Amino acid sequence: MDGLRWLLLISGIVVVVGIYLYGRMKASGPSADSTDGRVEPQLSTEDDVEAFDDGAAENVEDFVEFDDEPMLVDDEDEPVAESSPQKIVTLRIVARDRGSFKGDDLILSLRGIGMRHGKFGIFHRIDGENEEATIFSAASLVEPGSFDLENIKEQSIPGISLFLVLPGPLEGAEAFDMMIESARTITQALNGELLDESGSTLSIQRERYMREEVIQFEHNSHAV
Repeated sequence: MDGLRWLLLISGIVVVVGIYLYGRMKASGPSADSTDGRVEPQLSTEDDVEAFDDGAAENVEDFVEFDDEPMLVDDEDEPVAESSPQKIVTLRIVARDRGSFKGDDLILSLRGIGMRHGKFGIFHRIDGENEEATIFSAASLVEPGSFDLENIKEQSIPGISLFLVLPGPLEGAEAFDMMIESARTITQALNGELLDESGSTLSIQRERYMREEVIQFEHNSHAV
């Protein structure tokens, strides 16, 4: 009888230890929700707002038509000309406390600074009446980035990306200053937060540095 009791006790200890070790292994193993690839810029939940930090640039580039024309070649197949370099400058405006903007309020603010809904389903600030002369654009932080105007009143949008592509119809510094002024106007109107391309609060120092980068880019482009 004593032998049976000891056998049951030992069996119970083995089961408990097994459960404990299994729990430790499961906790230390990779999460079922983890992914090997990039984080897609979908912002339908609060957790997605953080995830967008890794995919913001890719989201903007979806709306940029890069100058990827092949190089010209001479009779000996030697390159004689290259496509001009391009640069994207990005800002973000997000709602405070991980909230969201009402869709119609956001659209009214974009239109209030002279932006028009157009190509790719996003908003553009154009130079004059030439629809192709885009100074800077605004895309939603909700994938796929376009704005569904038919259902905009029912939508809540956590933020937008403002971006300009250089070279553009205006001098780089002028275009950058225009985008900064517009971004501050929208931020104030919506009581939002103005961030740089990495998701950090846009400081005066960071703004100056970005502007210097724009000027340096144009200087280098003209020197080519």
